[in-house]
Amino acid sequence: MGKKKKRDIIHLEKESVIPVLKHKLIAALANRIKRSRSDVDEFLKLCQRVEYTIRAWYLLQFEDLMRLYSFFEPIHGAQKLEQQNLTPEEIDVFEQDFLASLFQVMEKSNFKIATDEEIEVALSAQYRLNLPIVVNENKLDKRLFTSYFAKHPQDDLPYFADKFIIFRRGFGIDRLNSYFIMPKINTIISRFWRCFLKVTGLKRLFFRKRSAPITEDPKSIEISMDNSDESLYVERIRIEKMKLSICNLLGKVTIQEPTFDRIIVVYRRASAKKERARNIYVKHFKSIPMADMEIVLPEKKNPGLTPVDWVKFIVSAVIGLITVIGSLSNPKADIRVILAILTSVVGYCVKTYFTFQNNLVSYQSLITKSVYDKQLDSGRGTLLHLCDDVIQQEVKEVIVSFFILMVQGEATRQELDRRCEELITGEFNEKCNFDVDDALQKLQKLGIVAKDPAGKYACTDLKHANEIIGTTTEEVVLKANKGDCSFGR
Repeated sequence: MGKKKKRDIIHLEKESVIPVLKHKLIAALANRIKRSRSDVDEFLKLCQRVEYTIRAWYLLQFEDLMRLYSFFEPIHGAQKLEQQNLTPEEIDVFEQDFLASLFQVMEKSNFKIATDEEIEVALSAQYRLNLPIVVNENKLDKRLFTSYFAKHPQDDLPYFADKFIIFRRGFGIDRLNSYFIMPKINTIISRFWRCFLKVTGLKRLFFRKRSAPITEDPKSIEISMDNSDESLYVERIRIEKMKLSICNLLGKVTIQEPTFDRIIVVYRRASAKKERARNIYVKHFKSIPMADMEIVLPEKKNPGLTPVDWVKFIVSAVIGLITVIGSLSNPKADIRVILAILTSVVGYCVKTYFTFQNNLVSYQSLITKSVYDKQLDSGRGTLLHLCDDVIQQEVKEVIVSFFILMVQGEATRQELDRRCEELITGEFNEKCNFDVDDALQKLQKLGIVAKDPAGKYACTDLKHANEIIGTTTEEVVLKANKGDCSFGR
């Protein structure tokens, strides 16, 4: 048990996202149909018609979302608002309508607002970013989200919800393998320094205990997403917690950190002018290590030495000065002892300063890397990506649910949910908390699944299902295009 307490483990629960590409999912399901080729063709046609129909259902909603955002995009939004000759009150209504539509799309895409507890857990360790990063709150508008949440109250909002919102979805693991020479040296120096402070009784001046632990369980910390029995445990592997053996000191080591697979940040900059700036920024990031989550924060202040670092400088200098004066006042003072004390104090101050400089270079490199490698898109591009995400997820849910009912027969809601999850795990070795309720709602809306008095769901046969949905507009267009091509020949 003693060793387990030193391990830093994150408990991640599975989410309602099917982590399989749509074309891969459809191809795998089609290969499992043990019938004639005509049945496979009918299934592929049904998949196509389901996607076209669901896309049509959301078309007007997504067009309205893009129309509203066109008034608040950072590049041409102000110009479009000026052309509309809207009053401030009318613009406020447009803003709230846009946010309401955006939050609805986020929910459909299985994005969740990061809570204070989740952020505290994520930032309770260090990975590559070793500087305290804070937001310059004076550069962020506070009226936009304050007005929205006043009309649309939500539970577990983070403390910064009046200034910006962080949405997150999915998890991953980031690993780095290198020699990490400077971090190893810093860890060794820090351990010697802590030992020195502990022996001299000065530890209380430099290190304070946390007033409240992050969790009651010291062995693991949890980011909870859904009430589910199955979950994922990921260990944080950091140099600060490693056993620095000769092998680890001289060779390469691997550090590990869980990541947020997708993060979307929404905010508005404060306006220095009398007229309110209406631009709304939407930025989309991928694979952000939890401990380095600060890199996605908007309007960051330039990092500097922390108050703790300054206290270390001052206390170290005072201790060194008092020790030297006390030693010099003693006629039997040993000059070697005095030099040893001065060397230790100066060495620690130099170490603190150069550690800060090294961390500053790493921070600038991380920020640059996040712009080029980690940022997927922003503004309109992010919204288009979200809209497509909603369609792809719902299409996959509907197809998997129909396939299970077609192959395995009628089932209750709970049986269908379990069978769908088992299919995804068995076929693709992926886990998810399948959203069976949404899938059944869509299937009943399409008219290809019905519920009997006993509470069991059953689907129609493939050919009848295609007849119920009918020929879609996209199919007519594709057929016409093929006709034009053949006529041209």
